[in-house]
Amino acid sequence: MQIDTFTHHLKSGWSVAQFPELDSPDTLVLVFGSPDYIDNAAAIEELTAAYPNSHCIGCSTAGEIYGADINDSSLSVTVVRFDKSEVRSTSTKVAASDESYHAGQHLADDLARDDLRALFVLSNGTSINGSELVRGLVDHLPASVVVTGGLAGDGDRFERTWVLNGKRLGLDYVCAVGFYGDHVRVGHGSKGGWDVFGPKRQVTHAAGNVLYELDGRPALDLYKEYLGDLAADLPSSALLFPLALSTDQGDEKSIVRTILSIDEEANSLTFAGDIHNGSYAQFMKANFDRLINGANEAALMTSENGCSGDQPTLSIAISCVGTRLVLGERTEEELEAALEVLPPGVKQIGFYSYGEISPYTDGTCELHNQTMTLTTIQEA
Repeated sequence: MQIDTFTHHLKSGWSVAQFPELDSPDTLVLVFGSPDYIDNAAAIEELTAAYPNSHCIGCSTAGEIYGADINDSSLSVTVVRFDKSEVRSTSTKVAASDESYHAGQHLADDLARDDLRALFVLSNGTSINGSELVRGLVDHLPASVVVTGGLAGDGDRFERTWVLNGKRLGLDYVCAVGFYGDHVRVGHGSKGGWDVFGPKRQVTHAAGNVLYELDGRPALDLYKEYLGDLAADLPSSALLFPLALSTDQGDEKSIVRTILSIDEEANSLTFAGDIHNGSYAQFMKANFDRLINGANEAALMTSENGCSGDQPTLSIAISCVGTRLVLGERTEEELEAALEVLPPGVKQIGFYSYGEISPYTDGTCELHNQTMTLTTIQEA
């Protein structure tokens, strides 16, 4: 397995004089880039043209990760040629949120095979129900297949996100790459660092990923009360105050959900994933040290799930846009905390997202928000 990483900046161009000569049917070209490239795609077109036999996927971001650095107006690129494993890719268009489950099913059906070991998925971040997408994948794949990935970002604007699927750059796509054979090893870890506050409130009216009422009160009105002056900056200010969802009042395990949009007329909030009637919601706020420690813990999880220190290693880091906004100048500490634990010489790229896809330490894959999610890839 050979790994090369490099960057492109809209102002200064490519960081390499020529692209690595790694094109093959079992080469993965992974691209994370600024939303601005949808209007200036020449660099991406140049890159994909250099790898006609490879599998090219990628998406837009709320910040591009390259090693321990965070960039804007750039591309973070890795080219990985596998020596002993097979790679396949597929994509599908998602025009509306209610098509999300079938999109996941389509990807799973296209890539399912007895020797499929892992699947990495990238989705548009605005016209998708991320939890339904994940459910469509999980329902149609064996439990042994590791599923990770993330939802594309558009800074804090929530207007349009792009996905690269093969040679095409599109706004409403979901793409996935499958890894096959007994030699590929995929590690995963996901951890957050937010504190809950205030009472748990029951979800009394929700439909899909739209929340209408908490404890019988209009959800948007209640949320604005908690935000105070920050309510004027919705929906971007909601990134600072996600919701923790649990199945009952005494349940300590929770899923974090981030708001994607608001509807003033319906007094509702639209989230990146499902909100279930009868579940319980609690507001959250940032804990700086716990966010950074969470990245360290996510890296430790990858060691338990297949990442060792004796092989070339690619780390794909996907963190939430809300974490970047909260940490500000300290954001790179999150990336450094992950790299401290990962094997020496690891090549890391990634992005800040609108949602992270990963199992917990083990178990079924789920959509997360406000976490650091790491996927490590090696060959044995």
